Amino acid sequence: MQTPVHIFWFRRDLRFDDNYGLFRALSAGLPVVPVFIFDKEILDYLEDRDDRRLTFIHDTLTQLQGQLATRGSSLDIRYGKPLEVFAQLLSEYPVRAVFANHDYEPYAAARDGAVNALLLQQGASLITFKDQVIFEKDEVVKNDGLPYGVYTPYSKKWKLQLQPAHYQSFDSLGLMDNFYRQPERPVPALEAMGFTRHPDAFPGNVLNEAVVKLYHQQRDFPALPGTTQLGVHLRFGTVSIRRLVAQALQLNETFLGELIWREFFMQLLWHYPRLVHECHKREYEAIRWRNDEKEFEAWCEGRTGYPIVDAGMRELNATGFMHNRVRMVVASFLIKHLLIDWRLGEGYFARKLLDFDLSANNCNWQWVAGCGCDAAPYFRIFNPASQAKKFDGQDQYIKRWVPEYKTRDYVLPIVDHEFARKRCLAAYKEALQMKMTPQSANKLFAD
Repeated sequence: MQTPVHIFWFRRDLRFDDNYGLFRALSAGLPVVPVFIFDKEILDYLEDRDDRRLTFIHDTLTQLQGQLATRGSSLDIRYGKPLEVFAQLLSEYPVRAVFANHDYEPYAAARDGAVNALLLQQGASLITFKDQVIFEKDEVVKNDGLPYGVYTPYSKKWKLQLQPAHYQSFDSLGLMDNFYRQPERPVPALEAMGFTRHPDAFPGNVLNEAVVKLYHQQRDFPALPGTTQLGVHLRFGTVSIRRLVAQALQLNETFLGELIWREFFMQLLWHYPRLVHECHKREYEAIRWRNDEKEFEAWCEGRTGYPIVDAGMRELNATGFMHNRVRMVVASFLIKHLLIDWRLGEGYFARKLLDFDLSANNCNWQWVAGCGCDAAPYFRIFNPASQAKKFDGQDQYIKRWVPEYKTRDYVLPIVDHEFARKRCLAAYKEALQMKMTPQSANKLFAD
């Protein structure tokens, strides 16, 4: 009879070091088979065959595989639908339990429920742990037990509850001899899954302390290297949030605040999974969007005639990254200058951003649109020219991405700012003053 094993299922935690779920699995007394699934349910939605994120994941798994090979073990990497893959794994290994870290997105919750049901049928179970956040679910809520809808009181309570035990590290790396011994397995080729490798390199996962110390002074200026570039590593868990919080407490309170924003948005989506498709403030569903296809295409390609908007979109298309300040400007322009539904912009960012995270992307777009939790007032409309003057006064960022700026080759503005501002205010005002029939209200406000 084969020796019983535990499985550790890697998802948004692609590291051996300070991985709490992995630490618990390796401490549980049975050999641990490390598993990763290239989820066909997710990959089928990717439009770009050379999606940068898939290359990042593939490279990371290859590195992890190399570390395991030196210890006589191997990742078991599969391609398929999770339920089908686990049916295969259960037929190949005598599995007592599957360990993993919590994932809070609606798809992940449904997937994990289905996998656990399958495991229970076979006398096993899915055991999950908190790893990608400091506080989760109902751990930071109002005194009445309801979730916070405003960031500032949430962040105050988050900080009030924080204790050193919340960001202590776990030596999962020191337990690697407890992995199941087996010959090295090949990492599935991208081509076998219908994809190709993207040639670009990725930012490293080491926190630049010099950048963080000046974060509060430089983070809004896109021409400066003033941000950490760690978004992709947080997204896929190649860095530990506990380590980052410990460093942020020592280095910069503003940077710590950004890590708290991440958790605020993540728990909002957990509490309100409908936000994936709906406005948090449902009255904003009544806005009559223009959704002009040619204007949306011009925005996507960086051809609006507004230099900071075009620079941001070209940076995104070329690198998979866009500076945070510029993200707000380009999102505001799409929604409020062009009156294009925020969901279209959110979807484009989801396709292109290397650091795409559903909760942050969705909630930030709703913030700009005015329809989300803790949202900017609908009448706050960024003036792209003012934003460029304030945060890129020497046009360094703009000229980097829009070399034809201030030449005859640069396109004319797609819309006049003052005209667009008035049109937006009128559209929002009309929606918010609309008197609905009981039938339309029931449809609009139903869960």
